[in-house]
Amino acid sequence: PLLLLAGSSHRDQVGMGAFQELNQVEVCRPFTKYAAQPFNIPQIPHIIERAYHHTLQGRPGAAYVDLPADFINGQCDPASVDFASCRAALPLEVSADEHHIKLAASLLCAAKKPLIVIGKGAAYARAESEVRELVNLTGIPFLPTPMGKGVVPDDDMRCASAARSLVLKESDVILVLGARLNWILHFGLPPRFRADVKIIHVDVCAEELGRTRHIDVPVVGHLRPVLRNLIAMLRTLPALPTPSSEYTDQLRAKVQANELAAAKRLDDGKLPLSYHHTFKVIRSLLPSNVLLVSEGAKTMDISRSIFTMQEPRTRLDAATSGAMGPALGYAIAAQLLHPDRRVAAVLGDSAFGFSAMELETAARHKLPLIVVVINNNGIYAGLKADTFASLETPLALPPSTLLPNARYEMMAEAFGGRGFLCRTGPEVEAAVRDALAFQGGISVINILIDTGDPTQELVSGPPLLFAPCAKYSHLLPVGIWLDEQGPKRDSLVVLLCYLLSTLAHSTQ
Repeated sequence: PLLLLAGSSHRDQVGMGAFQELNQVEVCRPFTKYAAQPFNIPQIPHIIERAYHHTLQGRPGAAYVDLPADFINGQCDPASVDFASCRAALPLEVSADEHHIKLAASLLCAAKKPLIVIGKGAAYARAESEVRELVNLTGIPFLPTPMGKGVVPDDDMRCASAARSLVLKESDVILVLGARLNWILHFGLPPRFRADVKIIHVDVCAEELGRTRHIDVPVVGHLRPVLRNLIAMLRTLPALPTPSSEYTDQLRAKVQANELAAAKRLDDGKLPLSYHHTFKVIRSLLPSNVLLVSEGAKTMDISRSIFTMQEPRTRLDAATSGAMGPALGYAIAAQLLHPDRRVAAVLGDSAFGFSAMELETAARHKLPLIVVVINNNGIYAGLKADTFASLETPLALPPSTLLPNARYEMMAEAFGGRGFLCRTGPEVEAAVRDALAFQGGISVINILIDTGDPTQELVSGPPLLFAPCAKYSHLLPVGIWLDEQGPKRDSLVVLLCYLLSTLAHSTQ
């Protein structure tokens, strides 16, 4: 839930070109559950109560209340305000009807290859006790979404994260708890899901059900009472849902094979450092109750599988929209809310650039944040320093590259904190230990890792084609590849950069 209060232009200047005049209510309306401006000062408490109601009831969300300048500077008689009727109610926990819960229980019992998908809605609903009880009662494998991690501990033997592709493709019945069937879950569609899979979808928001595919058993209600009733219903049945031994053995074998392959990458300490080994070193030193913020491209994707979470609501990332920039704001808020716990923000170098000046905010509030910058000189990949130095013009740079070996850690020192520059595993270990011991302000750990190859990783997908462009052809991917559907739309941005660069060369 989020309530935003903001000032706006003086009402008698609206339409006259007032300073920063904007219809802020209408601007915010598409992005909020509630947006309003009071008619007068005595109505402000009622509007605030309505805003709280919308943020808390049903699916949590944002509300916006617009306060004109003449209200902010104005006065009113307190006797004219009915404060008693302006108290927001606590969130209502409404369960689904018995019929749909019974259908869900019956479908789970008929499954041979069931799966539970745990979304961030389960964490928001604080339903970890009920979800854990369901997993322990049935033994059904579970798959957490990125911000559903920790609702059930990641190291639980029923966690199928290490066999994600296999378990989604094999499961015949999937119980989705507080997660959208959006791009993160491949919309619940083939080929990532079985064509004949049955879906039980539990969500507090009825409009969310059936957006991308047919839902066999839609269950509308708050997760805690729904799961309590589902567990009670299962206990009355002749037999509990039981995954087949063939299914669980198949998953366990895949999990073990993938974890073994991952372990080799984690243990590979060759230089320059890799993402995997760097994250292994950091993970081994952070306290078990750390509040982790993750943001970036590869940094966020790879760290998700390496940093295991034991508690819900302890990991924040770019979430559904994948927007870059909120990480340090998240970290500051988390540290203010939990002054007795350590907060670590692990960011890619590009992601760090979106909010780096929030270091000053953290320093101003004397917060002992630990900010780790995974520095590969670019988005997905960057250029090595010697290659960068050999360029005659920065116009030859791929658009995903950043300044090589930038000294981001010096920003912490500028704000009275501590900065660490690391190139090796032992240097990373020493820096993390020192940062954990330092309580006097911010710490920034700038870790220089393998840059990767920007010509291969600029755009994801099949192999890239390249077009000649004077002496910089090895650095300027056209970014278009051919397949049955023709050129990919997303690569047009890369093509535009290429054309602009070619034009710049031709006019020099």
